[in-house]
Parts: sequence; C-alpha cells; structure tokens
Amino acid sequence: MFLRTSKNLKHLCLNEIICNQIIFENLYKNNSIPSLDLFITYKKSSNFGYKESKAIIDGLAKILYKNSTLNSLNLISIKLGTGRVKTLLEAIYKNTALKSLGFYNNRIGTDEGKLLAKFLCKNITLTSLSLRGAWSSANEIGSKGGKALADALCENNTLKVLNLKYNKFGSEVGKALADALCKNNALTSLNLGNNSLGSEGGKALADALRKNTTLTSLNIEWNELGTEGGKALADALCENTTLTSLVLSKNNLGSEGGKALADALCKNNTLTSLILIENNLKSEGGKVLADALCINTSLKDLNLQLNDLESEGGKAFADALRENIALTFLDLGYNDLSLEGGKAIADALCINTSLKNLNLQDNKLGSEVGKALADALCKNITLKDLNLCSNDLGSEGEKALADALCKNLK
Repeated sequence: MFLRTSKNLKHLCLNEIICNQIIFENLYKNNSIPSLDLFITYKKSSNFGYKESKAIIDGLAKILYKNSTLNSLNLISIKLGTGRVKTLLEAIYKNTALKSLGFYNNRIGTDEGKLLAKFLCKNITLTSLSLRGAWSSANEIGSKGGKALADALCENNTLKVLNLKYNKFGSEVGKALADALCKNNALTSLNLGNNSLGSEGGKALADALRKNTTLTSLNIEWNELGTEGGKALADALCENTTLTSLVLSKNNLGSEGGKALADALCKNNTLTSLILIENNLKSEGGKVLADALCINTSLKDLNLQLNDLESEGGKAFADALRENIALTFLDLGYNDLSLEGGKAIADALCINTSLKNLNLQDNKLGSEVGKALADALCKNITLKDLNLCSNDLGSEGEKALADALCKNLK
C-alpha cells in the first residue's frame, strides 16, 4: 500500500529479500519515485538466480514503459546476460524520463557492451551512464565491446558522465576512446580507472586532451601509464584549458613524471584537483611539485599519499605553504616526513591562511612535531581538518594538541 500511494518518497533501495512480484506491481502503480537502486547479494546458499533476476528485469521493463518520473536507476550485482540487457534497453529507449543509468558489478560481457553501444547511438535522454565492474569481478566487455562504445561516443551528444572503471580494456580501446574524445563535444566526466591502458593508451588520451574542449573531469588511475604516459599527459595539461580534475593514482609515474607535472602546474591555470596517490614520486618529484605550488594559483586539492616524499619533500611543501594562497586541501599521508619535515610544516601553518584540510597520517612525526603543531593551531585560524593518526605523538604531544584545541575553539 505504501509504495502504491506514497508521493513523498525520493529514493528507494531494494535487495533480493524484498524484490518480489508484489513490490513491482506496486512500483508499477507508483508514478512519483525519482530514484531506484536494486541490489542483489549473491551467496552460495541463496536460491536467487537466473529466474529471479529475469523476473526483476521483466518487472523493471514494464515499469519503465509506463513511468514518467524515474530519472535514476542503478542495478547492482544482478546477473544480467544479453537477453535481459536487451529487454531493459528496449524499455529505456521508449522512456523519456530516465537520465542516469548505472550497471555496477554486473559482469557485463562483449555482447552486452555492443548492445549498450548501439543504444547510445540512438538514445537522446540519458546524461549519465556507469558500466563499472569491481576489483574482484571486472566486466568482460573486451576490445570489441570497448571499441563499439568508443564509436557510440562519436555519435552520442547527450551523455555527460561516463564511468568505465574495471573493464580490462587495454591500450587499443584506450586509443579508440581517445579518438572519440576528439569528436565528442558533450562528455564532461570520464572514469577509465583500472583498465590496463598502458603508456600508449595514456599518450593517446594526452593527444585527445589537446583537442577536446568539454571534458572537465578525467580519472585514469591504476592504468600502468609509467613515466612516459605521465609525461605525455603533463605536456597536454600545458595546452588544455577545460580540465579541472585529474586522477592519476597508482601509475608509477616516478620522479620524472612528477617533474613533468610540476612544469605543467606552472603553466596550467584551470586544474583545481590533482590526485597522485602512490606514484613513486620520491623526494625529488615532491620537491619540484612543491616549487610549482609557489607559482600555481588555481589548484585547490592535491593528494600525494604514499609517495616516499620523506623529510626533504616535507620541507619543500612547508615552503610552498608559506607562499601558496590557493590550496585548500593537501594530503601528505604515509610519506615518512619525520621530525624535520613535520616541524617545517608546523611552522608553515603559523603563516598559511588558505589551507582548510591537511592529512599527515602515518608520517613518524613524534612528540616534538605534535607540540609544534599544537603551537601552530593556536595561531592558525583557517585549518578545519587535521589528520594526525598513527604518528607516535606521545603523551606530551597529545596533551599539547588537546590544550591547543581548547584555545583554537575560542
């Protein structure tokens, strides 16, 4: 009764326990819910399988043919297959309300990928699509399915957000998607994380960034880009004027890749967020990036977790914090900054007036740095969030920080 008559419900999440015919009959009669998530948790002991998942898709299709208010649909961990994907897409094609469609951990294969590509060539209403696999069960769209999706992007002019993380595409699909970005003038956000694009795929995307004028957010983390791929992307940033967010984590860019990105930051004035977690930058790469912050006036968010920056890198970023007036979020966690690096950053916080969030987790700072940071907190009036977990601050450092917080709150 509630689902059939409710007019105020804005989001509904259903799992395998309550996905049944009665639920779908009531959803069919309800024409007011704008967002729906269907989540299936498979267990060996569960009887939920082919027939049950087919019934879910058939029920959904019936709803989509009629519904004019549902604008967001996410299917999570549901066993699909070609037939069920086709059934669903036929219904969505007739539906003019749905704007966001998400397939999460559905183990989509090549044939389903091709069907989705064909759908994108015709659809004119969808603005967000996710075909995200999972770490333990990546999609199997493959080269043919990936290239079909790339071709579809050359024709589609309504999709704004596309998530293709965990699809095992490889460099050839990376090149095809890069070519599509040169032609597509609608996409603003693209996630290609964990797709084994390699340095060649990275270079192709770099070339695309020189031509594309609509993309504002790009995630290509964990793609084995290496130093060469990183350098190519850095060079592209010197010319690109639209990208505001770039994620390059876990690509083994090395210190040379860090230097290239530092050079790009000295020239680029549109990028506001740069995520470089675990890239083996070392202190050398960290120092040049810190130097670039003394020149750059647009970057707001910089994440350098797990890069072995050590004390020299810490001191370099302290110098940067004395001069930079744009950065609001800085993550230097897990970098072995130690006593010298930590004290330098504490001193810089006494001067800096822009930083709001700082992560110094697990940096072997010790009690002396704890006391120095406590002193900084008594003087700094802009920092809102400070993470000091796992730093062996000792009782003296902890007490000093506690006393500082009492003063900082006043």
